[in-house]
Amino acid sequence: MFYKTAESVSPKHPDKLCDQISDAILDAFLEKDPNARVAAEVCGGHGVVFVTGEITSTAEDINIEQIVKRIAGDDLEVHTKIVKQSPEIAQGVDTGGAGDQGIMIGYACDETPEMLPREVVLARRLNQYIYDKYPYDGKTQITIAPDGSISSIVASFQNVKKPELEQLVREFIEENRLQGISKSSSEDRKLGRTASSVSEEDDSESSIKLHINPAGDWSQGGFDADTGLTGRKLIVDNYGPRVAIGGGCYSGKDPSKVDRSAAYMARKIAVDYLRKRHAKEVLVRLAYAIGYAEPLEKTVIIDGRPEEITGYDLTPNGIIKFLDLKRPIYEKTARYGHYGEGFDWDK
Repeated sequence: MFYKTAESVSPKHPDKLCDQISDAILDAFLEKDPNARVAAEVCGGHGVVFVTGEITSTAEDINIEQIVKRIAGDDLEVHTKIVKQSPEIAQGVDTGGAGDQGIMIGYACDETPEMLPREVVLARRLNQYIYDKYPYDGKTQITIAPDGSISSIVASFQNVKKPELEQLVREFIEENRLQGISKSSSEDRKLGRTASSVSEEDDSESSIKLHINPAGDWSQGGFDADTGLTGRKLIVDNYGPRVAIGGGCYSGKDPSKVDRSAAYMARKIAVDYLRKRHAKEVLVRLAYAIGYAEPLEKTVIIDGRPEEITGYDLTPNGIIKFLDLKRPIYEKTARYGHYGEGFDWDK
């Protein structure tokens, strides 16, 4: 038994702004050309946004500057440098091979209806709860103690005074005590025990430690306060720090890149095995070589017992067809994480 912590960042966090811009560019190309090859990277901050990458597509008149300003604000200077996909990479993908080498991880567990770790779901739902009322830059973090109770909650949000933010956190705790966000019993793992604001040194077992705007109230956020970069919130995008990740980011990549498509398939396989085996936890590992269609590894670990995955077409083209991944569906995935938000690979 050990402490379990996860964080979530709001869609106005500078890294998430970059993820959303990358995926909005991808969507714009896929809407006009489902076979577009897109790898769009964004770096933004302090009034300037840089968009670079490799795009090969028949789509024309994609206004990248307009996309950037829709997501991140009008008062931005936008620079772009886009080239076509490398022909050496294209020749392997054109024959149905993977667009890169890599290891993709899929995961599912029975801790929550979302089939995600409980600390991940709680941190994200709290973030969404606050963001619905204060749609600004912000972060949340939740730590669960070894006995299953919530040990501490951190909430830092732009343009929210500490008393108002603390009240929202208390409301969230009470709502989830009544509704039961977890499938487990034992008083919903004590989710709703009394919360009180205490110092970091206070290790009282009778209350949840609340750290509300712990560095003070703040009004400067997003690109005004910090720089952002596509793919810098990998753990938030995946399953939280309790679960290993393969290493590749998702945003801005078309589905020929197995970093994205095979990772989604790995999640789908994990969900399927969790349900049909009535398991508590399932981990999936897929591995690919660039230009080669079949995976080099296809392992599923069911409650600690490994076996080889069977019954799925795990070639890139097979995955793309099965999950219908050539649609413009990706901007939404860049907001709060790629799993547990009702996407097809979660079902």
